[in-house]
Amino acid sequence: MDIEKLWAKAQEKTEIIRGRAKGLSTFHSTSVPYIFLGASVVNEGNTVVRKGKILVEKPFLFLPENMPQFEGFDFEEDLKIEQGALQVFFMMRGIRFPSMKYNNTMMTLDLDEVSLAKSAQKHKKQLEKRENVNTALILGPEDCWQLSILIYMASLVGRCAKNDIINIMDKFQGDS
Repeated sequence: MDIEKLWAKAQEKTEIIRGRAKGLSTFHSTSVPYIFLGASVVNEGNTVVRKGKILVEKPFLFLPENMPQFEGFDFEEDLKIEQGALQVFFMMRGIRFPSMKYNNTMMTLDLDEVSLAKSAQKHKKQLEKRENVNTALILGPEDCWQLSILIYMASLVGRCAKNDIINIMDKFQGDS
C-alpha cells in the first residue's frame, strides 16, 4: 500500500479515545506516553496493544523550518517509506510539525484476546482507575500505527500552539 492510501486510512480510522491532559513543554523535552490499539490482521477478533512513549526533544540546534526528525517509528522497515519522502509528503499537504525531534520508543507489544472495543474499554478503565492523565489512548489501523500516532501528536502540537506563543512572548519580554 502506498503512502497516500496509508495516510487516508489512518485519517479515517484513527480515534483518540483519551488524550493527554497536559500539553507539551515550550522550553523542555516532553515525554508523551501512549497506548495504541489496533485490530489484529493476523488473529481476527483480537487486538494488538502497543505501549510506548514519544520523547519530543527540545532541539539543541535549530533545524530547518518544517523539517521535523522522526526516530523509532520504523517507517522504512514497516511501511517501506523513507523519512525524507514522509517529510515531503507532509509538507505537500500542509501538515506541519515544529522542527523538533520526535523519538518513539516502543515499550511493549502485546495481544489482547478480545475485540478492539472491549480492549479499548479495558484500557480506558485502567487509566481512569490509576488517575493517569498523561497517557493517551489511541485506536487505529494496525498496519499504519505510526501514522495514527503522528495524527495524535499533530493534534497535541496544535492544541499547545497558543500557549507556546504566549510562553515565548513572556520569556522574551522578561529577557528585555
